[in-house]
Parts: sequence; C-alpha cells; structure tokens
Amino acid sequence: MPLMRMAAENSSVTEFILAGLTNEPGLRMPLFFLFLGFYVVTVMGNLGLITLIGLNSHLHTPMYFFLFNLSFIDFCYSTVITPKMLMSFVSKKNIIAYAGCMTQLFFFLFFVVSESFILSAMAYDRYIAICNPLVYTATMSPRVCSLLLLGVYVMGFAGAMAHTTCMVRLTFCANNLVDHYMCDILPLLERSCTSTYVNELVVFVVVGIDIGVPTVTIFISYALILTSILHIRSTEGRSKAFSTCSSHIIAVSLFFGSGAFMYLKPSSLLPMNQGKVSSLFYTTVVPMLNPLIYSLRNKDVKVALKKSLSKKTFS
Repeated sequence: MPLMRMAAENSSVTEFILAGLTNEPGLRMPLFFLFLGFYVVTVMGNLGLITLIGLNSHLHTPMYFFLFNLSFIDFCYSTVITPKMLMSFVSKKNIIAYAGCMTQLFFFLFFVVSESFILSAMAYDRYIAICNPLVYTATMSPRVCSLLLLGVYVMGFAGAMAHTTCMVRLTFCANNLVDHYMCDILPLLERSCTSTYVNELVVFVVVGIDIGVPTVTIFISYALILTSILHIRSTEGRSKAFSTCSSHIIAVSLFFGSGAFMYLKPSSLLPMNQGKVSSLFYTTVVPMLNPLIYSLRNKDVKVALKKSLSKKTFS
C-alpha cells in the first residue's frame, strides 16, 4: 500500500505504545470487564438490529435503510477501537505497529465521518416524511437513498484520507508513547518532531466541514419539522411526530456533542484526560446506546422483534 510505504519511509518510529485509559493497576481489571461488557452489548445490539431490519420486509423503508447502515457503521468503528483498548488493561505494554496505527486511524476516521453524514441523511429523511408526506415515496426513492448513502461513504473516505495523508508525512520522535487508548489525531500530533501546523489546519477545516455541514443540515431539517409539527392541530398527531424524531435527536446530541468538544477546542484548553473521556462517548458509549435508543423508543422495531421471536418460538 503506497500510503503505508510512504509512512514507513518518513518516520523514525516503527511502533507506538498506547498508554491506555489509566495507569492505576487496581482499576485495570474492573475497567476491562466494564468495557468488555459495553463491547458485547454494542456487537449484539447493532448486529441484532441489522438482522432484524434485514429479515422483516415491512422495515424495508428509507428510514430503516439508513438505520441499517448506522448500525453497520457503529459496529465497525467500535470494532476498530475497542479490542485494542481492552488489550491495554491486560498487557504491560500495549504496542501497535506504525502501519497498524495509521490503519486504525484511517478506519476510525472513515467510520466516524460516515456516521456524522448518515445522521444528517436520517434527519433529511424525517423532514421529508413529516413535512412532505404526500411526495415521500417519490422523493426518497431507492435511487435517491442509494445516492445519499454513496455521498455518506465518499465523505467518510475523503475525510479519512485527508487526515491520514497529512499524518504519514510527519516524522515522529523516539518517544513513541501515545497518551491515549487509540491512534487518534491529536495525541499523535504531540509525538511529532516536525511542524504540525498543516495538520492542525486540516483538523479545523476538515472536522469543521464534517461536523458543520451535517449539523447545519440537521438543524434546518428539525427547524422545518418543528414548524410543521406546530401546525398539526391534534395532540395525537403532534405526539406521534415528536416520537418519530426523538430517538434521532438523542443520538445526534450524544454524537456531535462529544465530537465537537474533542476536536473543535484548542488542545491547550483540553487536557488529554478530558479528551480521553470525551472520546469514550463517541467510540464506546454512542455505538452501544444507538441500537438501544432506536429499538426501545421505536414501535415498528418492537413489533418486528416480537414477530421474529414468536416465529422462532413457534418453529
């Protein structure tokens, strides 16, 4: 892979040591089992939701098409991060090869950026469903949904390539201890021997786009949705419209809140320990909560789950 070859040539470091979440020996095993439990729930929840949507034909709608992909993204980027983080609790030195570190960085960024845009696509879908229900089927056709999804993954790839390409051009110092539980942008920049000005500029520009564009899309969509809901005369109609959007609003708030707190503040104002805690929200907690939020607060998913369980029991 040309990118990895260039990385190896530009760096005097062949591997990194990930410091992990804590240096306290007494906390390592409790944290190991805690995050192992989180990961098991994340895997089961997201794969369960993927399976449920795939097996139930009445869930083959645009809304669940995007939810299917959200669960896939959550499963993937949690898998990119969590197993390596768990290693830091049970090993004296959690070593990751240079190429492995850059690979983890690329896929982590790819899935995180993709998640931000899939959430904006879901907001647009809810806007069409509530504000223009008569043209919903025509507007959110399979072709349109596929193009939106393609745009999601193209933006994810572009964002990941921009950051990773800038990162592999840096020369890293002999001190290869990364004060984090994963290969993330800001902790890696601290280990660079060369100027990181371009990288920091890319962080503010690219992250600004990857958070700014979806955030603006989501805010506009929900402003129009709120205006439409306030014009609904029946209390039952308003309640139904709000319940349709509430799960998505919760997921958006958790994801963008923690992401913006981590990346859109100068590193001098955000100590690394706070950065680790913020990172935990969108790398571990959010992927675990999303399937729970969308299943426990969603009537269609509950019905589909009951039908699937009853079929299994009957068979």
